[in-house]
Amino acid sequence: MIEKILIAYLLLINIITLILYGIDKWKAKHNMWRIPEATLIILAAVGGSVGAFAAMKLFHHKTMHKKFYIGVPVIIILQIALCLTIYLKMH
Repeated sequence: MIEKILIAYLLLINIITLILYGIDKWKAKHNMWRIPEATLIILAAVGGSVGAFAAMKLFHHKTMHKKFYIGVPVIIILQIALCLTIYLKMH
């Protein structure tokens, strides 16, 4: 049961993150108010790292900012390590 909830959460947070990165890219092109970088990083940190990474590649967004091109992959690695640790302790 908990695994299904976690999968649903991760799917939702990654979709939201991908969409918000896309919106931020669109706003950047149209000189509009932007989504704060801290918000985008937090979304990656709370489980949306795959969506953030996909958005960076798909929209070519935030690819020149060190905290994104290094930070997002590091967050992914840490999240995978955490998931593996939890999985191995449960089984």
